[in-house]
Amino acid sequence: MSVQLPVEGACMCGECRVRVSAPPLLTMACHCTGCQKLSASAFSLTVMFPAQAFAVIAGKPQIGALHGDTPYFYCPHCLNWLYTAPRSAPVINVRPSLFGIAAWSTPFIESFVSEKLSWASTPARYSFDRFPAPEQYGMLLSEYADQAG
Repeated sequence: MSVQLPVEGACMCGECRVRVSAPPLLTMACHCTGCQKLSASAFSLTVMFPAQAFAVIAGKPQIGALHGDTPYFYCPHCLNWLYTAPRSAPVINVRPSLFGIAAWSTPFIESFVSEKLSWASTPARYSFDRFPAPEQYGMLLSEYADQAG
């Protein structure tokens, strides 16, 4: 699916707006119990972008939820979960619902299937008990790029 870049997205109330200027690196569903709590659902969805291709263009997101090595950012007004910014990698993991692009909500991989609710399923091509091993990301990114076109 071809998407005209850059793409802008917003939280529920529109106070926080973001822009991405590169295509996604990967789409994911996370089944960990933390994401279940944060999303009030069986899993959370993520679309991963290179950090340098991501910008907050309006509002001042605040850190909420977990405050460790991967801060979680929220709109201070509507408290919509916007993105996570891992300090260990040059990527930003954005909630795809901010953009309204259906293909960005379809998970290519799913993580933490070890904590998955028994009834939950996704169309993800790859499943991992926790996260993929670091050496697997190259293949996953390449295959996702091929599939996404």
